[in-house]
Amino acid sequence: MATNDKGLTPMMRQFFSMKEKHPEALLLFRCGDFYETYCDDAVEAARILGITLTRRNNGAASGAEMAGFPHHALDTYLPKLIRAGKRVAICDQLEDPKKKRAAIKGKKGLSEMDKMVKRGITELVTPGVAMGDNVLNYKENNFLAAIHFGKGACGVSLLDISTGEFLTGEGNYDYVEKLLGNFQPKEVLYDRTRKQDFEQQFGTKFVTFELDDWVFTDQTARQKLLKHFKTKNLKGFGVDHLRNGIVAAGAIMQYLELTQHTHISHITSLRRIEEDRYVRLDRFTIRSLELLQPMQEEGGHADGRTHDPTVDGLPAARCQADQRAARWCGVFLPRHGLP
Repeated sequence: MATNDKGLTPMMRQFFSMKEKHPEALLLFRCGDFYETYCDDAVEAARILGITLTRRNNGAASGAEMAGFPHHALDTYLPKLIRAGKRVAICDQLEDPKKKRAAIKGKKGLSEMDKMVKRGITELVTPGVAMGDNVLNYKENNFLAAIHFGKGACGVSLLDISTGEFLTGEGNYDYVEKLLGNFQPKEVLYDRTRKQDFEQQFGTKFVTFELDDWVFTDQTARQKLLKHFKTKNLKGFGVDHLRNGIVAAGAIMQYLELTQHTHISHITSLRRIEEDRYVRLDRFTIRSLELLQPMQEEGGHADGRTHDPTVDGLPAARCQADQRAARWCGVFLPRHGLP
């Protein structure tokens, strides 16, 4: 996506200035009563959302691709973008256009950019840190994962920001791969210098995001975690000895800061995934035992009826909690009582 502003209109210059802040995200740019997308973003938005792709005169010789939708339809279209694995930056108008026009009326010496309505990124939504009810699926967790390639072991951490469930552990590549397969994180973080290692060990099936290598250091990670939990050490959580797991957990906390998720006081603990106390079940066994859902129909009853919390009289919150409990039991079963 070109950013040379020579010959661009003031609005397109403003768009590119916002895009530079999050170049990897699809930018929803508020223009009056619409959210517009431009250039490559517009092509992707039109493909995913099924909306019309047009071109606008951006001041250059060739127009820019454009696709948009009414601002009040954000709750309809945003989930589709997130579920397609897209990062979405929402750029809103930070002042009333009418008041802006009234404020500058009669003033001289203003540049075209001075006359523009101020805009700013008000929210960055990614598959792993979505919190809105319009994006989340109440039937499953929405985990963000981080992987740290340490010496002698691979650290892994998982966070569901919507519930505050925060887990960490470490082990060999096979152990981490099975965890990722069972928890099915919506987004996975890793050190950008270890991209080849990540794809070699875990493939390319996950939605991923690369972070700078300085994020994956023991000192940085511990500082982020201790600051958040307001403790002097992590011994009380039973994870202090998991150096690689702590680095992965710290990377998640750094990512929350990067994506401007600051309301995280509900994340109150960091729990260890204790491999030696549990038996892993593969997805075939989970399905065969009907631990998460009946085999007759996904989310259905044995008699063929469709299960829905509003139909069956179960509060949505209770259904959500039961699904999380079932998911945890489906991934690991305690060894107690097993031969």
